[in-house]
Amino acid sequence: MLQERIEAKWLAAFRRVFTLNGITAGTTVALISETQSRPVLVHLSELALGDLGAEFCMIQMPTPPQSAPVPVKSTGTSWAIQGNRAVIEALKLCEVIVDCTVEGLIHAPEWPEIEEAGRTRLLVVTNEHPEILERTEPKAEHGPKLELGIQMLRDASEMRVTSPLGTDLTVDLRDAPCGGTAGFGTTPGVVAHWPGGLCLAFPGKDAVNGRIVMGVGDMNLTFKSTLTSIIDFTIENDFVTEIKGEGLDALHLREYMAAWNDRNAYGMSHVGWGMNPGAQWVSAAMYDKRDMQGVEFRALAGSFLWSTGANQYAGRYTLGHFDLPMRNCTIALDGHVVVKGGVLQGDLAL
Repeated sequence: MLQERIEAKWLAAFRRVFTLNGITAGTTVALISETQSRPVLVHLSELALGDLGAEFCMIQMPTPPQSAPVPVKSTGTSWAIQGNRAVIEALKLCEVIVDCTVEGLIHAPEWPEIEEAGRTRLLVVTNEHPEILERTEPKAEHGPKLELGIQMLRDASEMRVTSPLGTDLTVDLRDAPCGGTAGFGTTPGVVAHWPGGLCLAFPGKDAVNGRIVMGVGDMNLTFKSTLTSIIDFTIENDFVTEIKGEGLDALHLREYMAAWNDRNAYGMSHVGWGMNPGAQWVSAAMYDKRDMQGVEFRALAGSFLWSTGANQYAGRYTLGHFDLPMRNCTIALDGHVVVKGGVLQGDLAL
């Protein structure tokens, strides 16, 4: 892939995104990273914060030892802070955390305490090659449609997802926490990530049932791979109870899930759809795995995104995690179609 060096165009993009997130002269910012962070992202963040006149400090944590039975990727749960009280207290005093850790602090165990302190918002610069960030840059005009999508989720009591391959999934949305981000926010407690463009719901207990059939061209973001064969899932009361498929895609997924020896790894985490006009399915063919974290593919406009693993709102915790975006699905909220055949509809259309 391209070289990871400071480019004027990338620095300009970082300045624009930081400005969109309310970082100006005098804003107190903590730039947090870890020893395995992508150095160019830390450097671009540092230069952009300096250019904008922010009052910032830089915190680098040692990347923790690997403790899981299999490699852990793309979880949104960084363990880099490791409960360090000095770091936690410092982050609580800042207006903004610019997060360049490998996995991101969105689901980190320390974030709820930092959030509850009432001062700090979080901007996750995901572990992507800067060219990906440049292409998926958040824009102010993306905000209203995304907020509309989130409100549609909050107002709905049921989501139904269907596809030509046989997907037929029902999700009880009553009391389900819903959220998402266009990639920016300016109020305390807001969580944003770059790339942004997600509308998500976290279903409660006994809320998800049906069948999901993934096909050629859909993606497994934990493996950072595009499927070349069918995987057929049965979901009963929130848990994947059967994974059928004769190809390597199904084989590897079954083996990875089984390696955790943890029922919660089979539980449903979140469901929703993407809304980022800069995200493209074909981009996966253009990058090496080390160049991407895969967040772009979580935000593909009109995709159906579902995930297995931790769901704190249903009382389930695990490190085993899959993000699985799908093409060509139809998503209806209380019978109202918001995505048809993989295309955003009505007021959500881009």
